[in-house]
Amino acid sequence: MGKKVLIVGGGGREHTLAWKIAQSPQVGKIIAAPGNAGIAQLGECFQIKDVELSQLADLAEKEAVDLTVVGPEMPLSLGIVDLFESRGLPIFGPNQSATQLESSKIFSKEIMTSQKVPTGHWRIFDVYQEALEYVYDHGTPVVIKAEGLAAGKGVTVAMEDEEAYLAIKENLIKGRFGDSSKRIIIEEYLCGEEASILAFTDGETILPMVTSQDHKRIYDEDQGPNTGGMGAYAPAPIVGEGLYDFIINRIFKPTIKGLERGGIIYKGVLYAGLIIGFNGPKVLEFNVRFGDPEVQSLLPLLKNDLFELCQATVDRRLKEQKLEFEEGSCLCVVMASGGYPGNYTTGYPISGLEEVAKMEDVAVFHAGTKMKKGEMVTSGGRVLGVTAKAENLESANQLAYQAVAKINFDGAFFRKDIGYKGLARLDEVPE
Repeated sequence: MGKKVLIVGGGGREHTLAWKIAQSPQVGKIIAAPGNAGIAQLGECFQIKDVELSQLADLAEKEAVDLTVVGPEMPLSLGIVDLFESRGLPIFGPNQSATQLESSKIFSKEIMTSQKVPTGHWRIFDVYQEALEYVYDHGTPVVIKAEGLAAGKGVTVAMEDEEAYLAIKENLIKGRFGDSSKRIIIEEYLCGEEASILAFTDGETILPMVTSQDHKRIYDEDQGPNTGGMGAYAPAPIVGEGLYDFIINRIFKPTIKGLERGGIIYKGVLYAGLIIGFNGPKVLEFNVRFGDPEVQSLLPLLKNDLFELCQATVDRRLKEQKLEFEEGSCLCVVMASGGYPGNYTTGYPISGLEEVAKMEDVAVFHAGTKMKKGEMVTSGGRVLGVTAKAENLESANQLAYQAVAKINFDGAFFRKDIGYKGLARLDEVPE
């Protein structure tokens, strides 16, 4: 009988993880909590929230799970890894101390500063008037970040003074993100193009994946408010081989070393969100887990057995592994509920999934879906990640949008320009 794996979470990232791990010849059963309608097609879902840590540990014990893989940042920041390890339960992900790289932007900035990791200049504020005066004196553009976790929505790129003043008020006066808004960072605005690199690490060995590029804004041409991510593609042409080596040696290695000096062994996936500008790559942020939707564009290209990679990370034997990726490109288009990232309505039937399932090199990863009376319906802001891989970025782009065109639900919304920055660099932008 094969290994049993528990996936913690219920979004598109978790469906992608379940999909890839289920391909391992070592794995016999997938379970998830809470999961979604897509994950339910691969295994069994339990209605336990990802922040109900004790119940998740009880489930892992009861089901005799061989490995737990955590998707979202919140259970990691709450200490799910520490709890599972204290009960002798194997789990993939960084411990609570290590998750401060994401859960505390101040901790992250202090590590980068101490290790001379390239990043923007920054200041901390917890007094409203002082923050206003700083912007008044220094001017815009600036970047304003809630200090703690905010589901990917705690960052405001303020191009005008009024926008900056509003973001400061939303955080320090109105407490938009609760405790995460008690302190803010006002950071230098960095010009350039964003890219991401995710790497497996066991605190000693670092195995970087191919690069990817997320599209955070809701509208085409990067307009409108930030979202959890409206699409991604991999690899990102903006990161050449020379930059890639710089990122590993000047960003990943010193960050892992800085944590180790503080007594923290980082085991899991480390995600570096970068800005590639005239002065080289600089870190915008670190995340302590697989990116969503970046992982939807990365894992379909990964040749390795993901279960084995996760197990080797937990056991601190990553040096035995070598990452291999397919040639070509992969692109994911997120289909969202109308109104997202603001208010939206759910419960709409989804059609066209059966037709898309017949398409070669296309996968649909479920995020906000559930089954209701035998019918697939929407249940969240980001609903589906429609993903295609092909020999090049242009073909992946065309195939993904062909699949998107076959799927329908009331109010469906998606960006129409996913991957265009990469296509422009390759002179492949479709007319």
